[in-house]
Amino acid sequence: MALITGGDSGIGRAVALLFAREGAAVAINYLAEEQSDAETTRAEIEAIGGQCVLIPGDLAVRGFCLHLAEETVHKFGRLDILVSNAAHQRRKEDLDQLSDEELEYTFNTNILAYIRLARACLPHMKEGGVIIATSSKTGILGSKELPDYSATKGAINAFTKALAQSLIPRGIRVNAIAPGPVWTPLNPSDGGMSAEEVAKFGEKNPMGRPAQPEELAPAYVFLASNADSSYITGTVLQVMGGETSGG
Repeated sequence: MALITGGDSGIGRAVALLFAREGAAVAINYLAEEQSDAETTRAEIEAIGGQCVLIPGDLAVRGFCLHLAEETVHKFGRLDILVSNAAHQRRKEDLDQLSDEELEYTFNTNILAYIRLARACLPHMKEGGVIIATSSKTGILGSKELPDYSATKGAINAFTKALAQSLIPRGIRVNAIAPGPVWTPLNPSDGGMSAEEVAKFGEKNPMGRPAQPEELAPAYVFLASNADSSYITGTVLQVMGGETSGG
């Protein structure tokens, strides 16, 4: 049984669908205003014979992560996989454009929610459990237009490594995936990008294009499978379309 945040669209939807195809029941979390997208995801999962429950709510609200974990266990009776995927980003030309309010929201959504979710889910997870976080190439290489987002993704990488070390005795693995440019709703919804920039998104990648979410999902299935990745924990798996880094 898997809990996936940001599961209504983009990478989260692709992961939820592929998990369902592999036989996992899924719970997806999303913002309430994305209800129609979440219902579409559920319909697609149910169409292939899978089971999906919808749990709306804002991860940036203190206390919601605990509610999300408890509601998931209440619905399914167990929790085997946590995919911390939801994120907020907004490009800006310089640091002066980053308000305290947005700084706090980015950190609350991207990294504090990951920490709080892990803390809330771990009491329900048994040996063989898996935690996977969505990082980003910006957490390794940085991005001058996304200073707050890059900082949270770097923190995700560090927390993943730290948590993985502490959970080895419990038999619970923790990893992250660092995508390069991926075509998701985050791009057109980023108020810091012009229409022209959105149209050219990912062109500078070595492969000359952004990834589609479906190209990322198999990496999550791989890391979630103890049959395939039982010796992998504390890793930030780069899926970056030809960009390389030792980070």
